[in-house]
Amino acid sequence: MKYYPMFDLFDDFFTGNTTSDVMKTDIVEKDGNYEMSMELPGVKKEDIQMELKDGYLKVSATHGSNTEDKDEKGRVVRKERVSGSYSRSFYVGEGIHQEDVKASFDNGELKIVVPKEAPKQVEENKFIPIE
Repeated sequence: MKYYPMFDLFDDFFTGNTTSDVMKTDIVEKDGNYEMSMELPGVKKEDIQMELKDGYLKVSATHGSNTEDKDEKGRVVRKERVSGSYSRSFYVGEGIHQEDVKASFDNGELKIVVPKEAPKQVEENKFIPIE
């Protein structure tokens, strides 16, 4: 069977790995919190970082391949395993502080609990009387 690398470009274009493909996330509203479950298979706990800034929770992860990517002649034939750095951001509200966010990681799943921010009260329009 002959190998045509040009066709890999089409595969990558139509089935490319985007961040959302790698960091699939479910968000559930429960007991006054948002509970997020993010799939991070093959990622180690020490390779995950979370940052809260300006109301956005940013989750970053790096994943590298530990196996040899060469055949007998020293060239890669095809690489389908995902490796690299990924990140996703979620708006959680400017009233949320770092100590309010709880996270745990087990068996390739990152669980994050963020308190639901109370909606801001919209002021009623007050009209100025015209004399």
